[in-house]
Amino acid sequence: MDDWERTDAYLTDTLIGADPQLEDALAANAAAGLPPIDVAPVQGKFLHLLARIRGAQRILEIGTLGGYSTIWLARAVGDDGRVVTLEYEPRHAEVARANLDRAGVGERVDIRVGAALDTLPSLEGGAPFDLVFVDADKENNPHYVRWALRLGRPGTVIVVDNVIRGGSVTNADLDDQRVRGAREVLELMATDPRLDATALQTVGAKGWDGFAIAVVTD
Repeated sequence: MDDWERTDAYLTDTLIGADPQLEDALAANAAAGLPPIDVAPVQGKFLHLLARIRGAQRILEIGTLGGYSTIWLARAVGDDGRVVTLEYEPRHAEVARANLDRAGVGERVDIRVGAALDTLPSLEGGAPFDLVFVDADKENNPHYVRWALRLGRPGTVIVVDNVIRGGSVTNADLDDQRVRGAREVLELMATDPRLDATALQTVGAKGWDGFAIAVVTD
């Protein structure tokens, strides 16, 4: 275990502690063969607290995987809140549904299966979202943030995960669609007058990465 992982483990043990529902979800994801790319526990708790600080009652998540981060978000909205989460892979959505139901938050979560760019239009006309968490195919990040703007309102918080990519985000010449998507979404957040944004690097059990965070101002 390197220093980053050791520190992450210490922070998780100290600030979060044992959580059987979340641990069961990770175990179920592994048993189902899902890729181990869930957010780390400390990152899940960050999303949870951010949603509570915002007072979020409606959350949109783009990229469900096995529902680990979805559980954190669903806990934050409470019994009267709602999380809509979009997942491309039917098998992932099936595992996520079982995890959410087992964690006792299934009734708060609407899982929509299919390519997010195909399912996002179905959300137009509904109540705006208070928080949008983007953690899906990175090359489409700019499209997802534009949709977040359409489906949000002033005060909506937008979080985009995995924008540092081990430092590769600084390499404009790298032939990698995920890096290009990260650069494009950061540039969009910097230039769109409706957004006020920043980004933070993170190190830990998931390596060197980071997230961007913005608030809709207009």
